[in-house]
Amino acid sequence: MIKKDLISIFDLTNADIWSLFKTAAKLKAGKKNSVMLAGKTLGLIFEKPSTRTTVSFAVAMYQLGGFPLILNPQNLQRRRGETIKDTARTLSRYLDGVVIRAFRHSDIKEFAKWSSVPVVNGLTDREHPCQVLGDILTIMEKKKINSPDGLAAIKVVFVGDGNNMANSWIGAAAVLGFNFVLARPSGYGPNEEMLREALLIAKKSGGKIEITVDPKAAVKNADVIYTDVWTSMGEESEAEKRRIAFRPYQVNSELLASAKKGCIAMHCLPAIRGEEITDEIMDSPGSAIFDQAENRLHIQKAVLARLLK
Repeated sequence: MIKKDLISIFDLTNADIWSLFKTAAKLKAGKKNSVMLAGKTLGLIFEKPSTRTTVSFAVAMYQLGGFPLILNPQNLQRRRGETIKDTARTLSRYLDGVVIRAFRHSDIKEFAKWSSVPVVNGLTDREHPCQVLGDILTIMEKKKINSPDGLAAIKVVFVGDGNNMANSWIGAAAVLGFNFVLARPSGYGPNEEMLREALLIAKKSGGKIEITVDPKAAVKNADVIYTDVWTSMGEESEAEKRRIAFRPYQVNSELLASAKKGCIAMHCLPAIRGEEITDEIMDSPGSAIFDQAENRLHIQKAVLARLLK
């Protein structure tokens, strides 16, 4: 059996993703505890802070009957200079799968190259695939979508930085064939390599990907308005510069008034309330923010079941 990883949203086909959605829905509706992954151990390595990804993966593994082992990178020999290659080859002898949150996307790709067990991207500077999968599952629930045609009719607008979440949405729109718009200030666009690949895939899937600087025009007829922090981990030195550049891109009641009636607001969290999104929108009936946080648990159960079973 060929080892499978989830490093990029591009590692999945349209059929793969719909299969994950189906499994996640079944697991969410069923009993919390299962023996599906009994006797298996999942390693969790997080170079960056994490709340939702750590807890949801650990709980997912436990509820599927397995054991989550949280590994502090500061206590691993990588800190003393052991190579990624040697760490991956060693941990593969102990674990059944590894989730990694890394600063550099290239590091997780290197780890996966030498690992003999599945590797899952828990966030890198380029992508956050498990987050966007849980987000789309949430949209399907909120909009009562149960078919590819239904999803294809949806318009998702990301307002803010062209960061790893924007990259992930671009990739997801390409693979699944829906309409995605990124509204961001000039100079804060997405990963160019990922955008090029997504545009090629979108030609076959029917997905539409647009990049603009005008948030109000972008959200016209939007079914979903999505945002993220203006300053990602590792960019703290640019925080003040970014606050100035992104001020017109705040998700607030005025912006939502330009969207379609019934438009839902989403944020991957953590949020800087009053910066990229207002309290009014975060806590409104139209907010799906904490539902999408919950769905991280269910989609990750599906991912683990697919890769580790």
